Amino acid sequence: MAEFRLPKNSKVGTGKTHKAPAGTKKVRSFKIYRYDPDSGENPRMDTYEIDLAECGPMVLDALIKIKNEIDTGLTFRRSCREGVCGSCSMNIGGANTLACLKAIDDVPGEIAIYPLPHLPVVKDLVGDLTHIYAQYQSIQPWLQTETPAPDRERLQSEAERAKLDGLWECILCFCCTTACPSYWWQGERYLGPAVLLQAARWLEDSRDEKTGERLDQLEDPFKLYRCHTIMNCTNTCPKGLNPAKAIGDIKQKMVERR
Repeated sequence: MAEFRLPKNSKVGTGKTHKAPAGTKKVRSFKIYRYDPDSGENPRMDTYEIDLAECGPMVLDALIKIKNEIDTGLTFRRSCREGVCGSCSMNIGGANTLACLKAIDDVPGEIAIYPLPHLPVVKDLVGDLTHIYAQYQSIQPWLQTETPAPDRERLQSEAERAKLDGLWECILCFCCTTACPSYWWQGERYLGPAVLLQAARWLEDSRDEKTGERLDQLEDPFKLYRCHTIMNCTNTCPKGLNPAKAIGDIKQKMVERR
């Protein structure tokens, strides 16, 4: 009989419970993943009870309150608080999303918060994005041209500009990539939904003059074609984008040029 063993420091234990002060009427519990790789200890789930009457409406408001008032050691990323920077992406109530856009009232019961799945954990809710950023850099996400630059700007028609809608809005939060089973299985070689959405953005840009080279770079059994249209990426995108369609459009361009 095969015997399976969990890797070291992978079993999640029960941590501390921080009770709300006596007499608090509007109590909500947050169960948060805590892990410090440098400590050598297993990860744990700490529970925090907070008074929603003294907290903003979003999950990020609760996290900031916990860090400021209860546990200063809690670690997470955040910046804009407006759903623009993508820093506060994490798994909330079983779904990848942005803490600044997720309303507390939209999550029933005790709110469980984890880092984005299938990433090495730097600490607590902070995942290591080093590999994904390297993949993003590999597609050369900037305008590439051969013709001399005009005196002012490179013009587009309204129709050409409209082709970028649904692509340029991506904030690189990587909720889609870390929700993709194909990326879990082949993340070392498959570029994943977020990076491929960005690749599609430059392939659709009428001002870019390196379409052939960009398609050549993606013509690989793993970089593009590991997508099996599972649709987790589209379902979880906090900006309402459709990475699965963008990947399908790239595949269509590959067929057309043949």
